[in-house]
Amino acid sequence: MKEKDSTSASDSDRTDGEISVPHGQTIVDFESKHDPETDPASNADPPPDVVPDGGLTAWLQVLGSTAILVNTWGLINTFGVFQAYYETTLLSSHPPSSISWIGSTQAALLFLVGVFAGPLYDAGYFRHLLITGMFLIVFGQFMTSLCTSYWQILLAQGFCMGSGMGMTFLPSAAILSQYFARHRALALGIASAGSPVAGTVFPIIFSKLEKSLGFGWATRVIAFILLAMSVIPVAFMKTRVPPHKGKKSLVDKSLFKDGPYLSFTAGGFFAFLTLYVPFFYITLYGTSQASVTDSFAPYLVTLLNAGSILGRIIPNALADRFGCLNLMLVCMSGSAILVFGWLGVRDLAGSVVFVLLYGAFSGGVVSLTPSVVVELSPDLSRVGTRMGFGFIVSGTAVLIGTPIAGAVLGGESANARWVPTILYAACGLLVATLLYSTARFLQYRKKGGW
Repeated sequence: MKEKDSTSASDSDRTDGEISVPHGQTIVDFESKHDPETDPASNADPPPDVVPDGGLTAWLQVLGSTAILVNTWGLINTFGVFQAYYETTLLSSHPPSSISWIGSTQAALLFLVGVFAGPLYDAGYFRHLLITGMFLIVFGQFMTSLCTSYWQILLAQGFCMGSGMGMTFLPSAAILSQYFARHRALALGIASAGSPVAGTVFPIIFSKLEKSLGFGWATRVIAFILLAMSVIPVAFMKTRVPPHKGKKSLVDKSLFKDGPYLSFTAGGFFAFLTLYVPFFYITLYGTSQASVTDSFAPYLVTLLNAGSILGRIIPNALADRFGCLNLMLVCMSGSAILVFGWLGVRDLAGSVVFVLLYGAFSGGVVSLTPSVVVELSPDLSRVGTRMGFGFIVSGTAVLIGTPIAGAVLGGESANARWVPTILYAACGLLVATLLYSTARFLQYRKKGGW
């Protein structure tokens, strides 16, 4: 009887204190098990086979990842005000679809460079990717402030900054899986909140300073902010687990036999093909179709990103309990319904409600994507490579998605074809919802649980 009680206690302790994770690692609440005042060894990092799931070093990684999201997705979410400025002032002789290539190139490279950044991260080159990427982002923003022609802006804001974003974004998401297991989705959600915060602040900075100081200095002020933000990840971020020994490949061949992962990746193509159409065109739609004044129109992008702040945190907090893929389905279906509803927006009030709600649901889609990839990966040693493969699919979609919308819309705002453009975006999100549902069903059959 005594032996049985001992065994039960042991099982209970193991259940409360540890959770098994892939590759034989365990998750331990490192803060609660070690008191710095009574145990000097508690200041040391936990061994590689123990996931700390908390502690100063772990949360500094979240802080660094937040700064990277400011410098990557924060800028991409700001491109709507640049698009409007280019169309009306600096590049007014170019059609909207051509200008969209600048923003879509930037966003696409964030994904496409991931096909190389993922394996390099797995191989132990995190710091090299981080420092090089941060330099390219800041350098590209400064160069954009000096640009006067289309090809110059495309090179600086599109290719240079996009390449830097691709080197930093995937590693910043993947590294959190080394420090968090039980609260991984929440950590990713908190980190991703840096994107909408930047997307809320940067459009205001640009709109205010462009009128008083001009395009050059408005862009340079943002560049100085990016430079300051870059110091945080460079100073604090580091990998915890040594690189996996063995031959590295750009492609994990096992993923081609993984039905849930393939369905999710296919859904990601249609999701990111159309997810950013409202981000790029809501300002123009507001002034031409919804009676929004020119002075207030840039704030629609700000409000869209403000709504996205809650969309980044709340779904990820719930995902740790209810499942990342389940919450992804909620956010994706909500985004699709809202874009269909965009067809009925005709005034300022409707525009404000739409951007706040769409920001919340679309923010959940973006922030949950890395968590779902981790959830669908068989072990942590292949997270970077699988993210890289998924990113090249999504990046291709981002590259062509908004220019297609611009081509459908047409060149002149007076004759713009808004209904086909909105339906294009809504149908893309609907197809993504169906494919994500397929991935969830296949995962249920594979795991036997929701």
